[in-house]
This record gives sequence, C-alpha cells and structure tokens, in this order.
Amino acid sequence: MSAPIKKRAAIIGGGYAGMAAAVELAAAGVEVTVFEAGKVLGGRARRVERASLSSHASVNKPVPLDNGQHLVIGAYSELLRLMTQCGVDLDAAFLRQPMRLQVEPDFLLTCPKLPAPLHLAVALIRAKGLNWSERWALIRAIQVAKWRGWKPGTKSGLAAGSRDATVAEWLLEQRQPERLISRFWTPLTLAALNTPLELASAQVLLNVLRDSLGGRRAASDLLLPKVDFSALLPEPAAAYIQKNSGYIQLGQRVKSLQGNTDGWYLDGDDQRFDAVIVATAPHQAAKLLADVDQTSVLAQQLAAWPYQPIVTVYLQYEAEVKLSQPMLGLSDAISQWVFDRGVTHDCAGLIAVVISAQGIHSGLSHDELALAVQEELHQRLGLPDLVLQQQVITEKRATFACTPDLVRPENRTAVRGLYLAGDYTAGLATMSGKDRGEYPATLEGAVRSGVKAARAVLKNL
Repeated sequence: MSAPIKKRAAIIGGGYAGMAAAVELAAAGVEVTVFEAGKVLGGRARRVERASLSSHASVNKPVPLDNGQHLVIGAYSELLRLMTQCGVDLDAAFLRQPMRLQVEPDFLLTCPKLPAPLHLAVALIRAKGLNWSERWALIRAIQVAKWRGWKPGTKSGLAAGSRDATVAEWLLEQRQPERLISRFWTPLTLAALNTPLELASAQVLLNVLRDSLGGRRAASDLLLPKVDFSALLPEPAAAYIQKNSGYIQLGQRVKSLQGNTDGWYLDGDDQRFDAVIVATAPHQAAKLLADVDQTSVLAQQLAAWPYQPIVTVYLQYEAEVKLSQPMLGLSDAISQWVFDRGVTHDCAGLIAVVISAQGIHSGLSHDELALAVQEELHQRLGLPDLVLQQQVITEKRATFACTPDLVRPENRTAVRGLYLAGDYTAGLATMSGKDRGEYPATLEGAVRSGVKAARAVLKNL
C-alpha cells in the first residue's frame, strides 16, 4: 500500500497572519511554502533593518527597531499558544506586569493581583486622577456594558438599524465627562483600535474590554516585548515550519495566481499547490484577486479598504535617561504612548513614542514631528532637551480603520482552495471555536485569522 500524497499549501505573506496559518498547517502535516516579498518576516509588525541609531556600547552596533510598537495583553491566547508551540520562552520574550494605564498628567488605573472580577472592581474604585463623579461615570459605563453582554446598545446605533455605534456616540450616551474621555477613553481607543473616537467602533472596543478587563485576572496583564517583532513570533515560526518540511521564500513577491481543477500555481510556475492562503494587506490582496474568476467583487472591496497610519518616533538620549515606568501615556498631546526601550530591549536611553491614527501631526515633516515630540517629553515628562539621534518611521497603512459595522470578508473565498488571512477578516473565533466577535487590527487578531484560515484549509483537504 503506497503512502498518501502529501498535501501542499502556499502562504502569500510572512506577517503574523501568514506565519500563524503556516504553523497550523505544518503541525497538521501539510507541506507549506511561505512567500514573503520583503527580506524580513513580520509584515506590519517587523524589525526594521536600519542602522541610523546606534547603541552607546558600540557605535557600529545597530539598535533593533520596529516599524511600530504593538501592545500585547494576557488575553492574547492564540498568539501566546503559537509562540509556545514554536519554542519561544514567554518569560524571556516579555516583561509581564499587571495592567497599569498611567496617563500623564495624573491618571492611573492599576489592576491588583486579585481574582476576577474583584481585580477590576478594585482598579476602578482606586483609579487616580479622577474625582468621585468621574470615577463613578467610569464604573457605571463598564458595568452597563457588562450587563448588556458587552454590547453598546446606543440609541443612535439602534435608530439607524445598526448593531454598532461610534465610540464617541457610546461615550455620549454613557454621559462620560470630558476629562475622563481625555485621560482614559481617548488613549485607550487609539491604542486598541488605532482609529479616532469619532470613527471608531464601540462594539470592537467593548470586545477588547470584555477579553481584557472583563476576563480572568491574568488576561488584563500587560506583556511588553523584550525582543523585536520579527523575533517575537515570525522567525521562530519560520524555524518550526522548516523543521516540519516547509519552506520560507524571502524577497519573493507573488504577482499572479492561476487555479484550475488540478490545483493552484503562482506566477506561471509549474509548482502545484492544493490550497493558497493570501495573507497580505487588503490592498495587496486585491491585486492578486483581481484576475481570479469569481473574486473580482471581493478585489474591489479590498482595493477600497480604509486605513489608519501609525507613526513611531525614536529618540536616543544619554544612557542614564529613563522613564518612571516602562510605558506612559500623554493626554491632550501629539505624543500618545511613550515606551522606555532601555527597560525592555536593553537599549539605554532609547525612547519610542507612538502616535496612532490621523491627527494634527499628519501634516508635519519627520523633522518637525520629532522636534514637537521632543519638546512635549521635555515639558511633560522632564526629559532632557538634548537628543543625540532621532528616527521617525511611518506606516501609512498600519491598520484598517476600525469603524462601526465594517463588512469584513470571510477567510474562505468563493473559489475552491483560495483563502484569505489577516486581522481585517471576519469572525475571529477562539480556540474552542466560539465566535467572540470582531477584533481590531492587533497581533492577536492577525494570529486568530491565520489559524482560522488554516483550519478551513484542513477541513477541505
């Protein structure tokens, strides 16, 4: 009796979604080939190969930079599961600490190490920088959301026949004071959804709150990466895939797909695949799908996909310069979240400032923006006014605009053997298969989508 022919799958895109799909398929015995156009794995969460910033220890040693600073929380179960599966030591990869949201000048929300939901109750009651009226408004909003099953249920949304509303509309109905919005809701929404309050989906924000603050105590923990984002999952995943008879093709951009009853072929090559997962950004997926029968409408939808940018400003100070905490927020400022990479990445004096979504900063040049950020950190956090080096990295299509009732495509397309993976796809289910609703453009969202796409492939194969 001859051995069964091994199934083969092509993954187009080596970001978090693509690598998650590839690991899931490789673990099931599928021969996987990942095609990544760039030279570094990770997609929109990757190491940036630039040497303009150097460490103090050696001017010839480039500092590891990322093209953005992504938050990881304890609720990101699929990301942590895959990292463990690929042999990553989570303690070495993350600085883990209980949830601490400190937003200058005076707001502080910390979750103590108490059983859920007591940890959240104590955190809300002890929140600093709020008067009792503002504190009660915050408690009431979160409790009402829990009672409603983490549904916004705003009058504006229901009146329009919608399940959803904008975060701004939801906050208005919940009678949230302006100072509370400035100190808590705005920094949180920008960090979680990368979309302004006036455009952001209240339902997706509540999904994030449900799984973090509303989940088990450890789910709300902050996990600050201690390695670059390519080393966090994509590169260990590549090693896992190669160990399981798979292939990683870097610097190879796939330009066309051809499918028939025999299988799938890429760029006219004679290598046949039983399935293809397109795990690129939507606008790149649109180009591949435009010439495939039955996917022209989907291609048009993805070509018009809305995006929001993320800008990261790296400032290199003298080695002794430190923040009071590894992560701080600033309210009513251009700078939104500030990270001390001396603490997390052993890069003394290196400060990373993340600015999410479009705003007044969008019209500034890199030099103007870096100067404005430097002045804010000097005035608001007391950092020196002398910066040794600076670097600004802009991802214009960092995430999709997470708006109410955004119609997301399914992982399975109308064409047999052709699938999508990415944080923008629909129905990001949990490990148990229970649909927990839509997620924003996060590492966890990308990983869940990749796993879901891979499982759809396995079911068909």
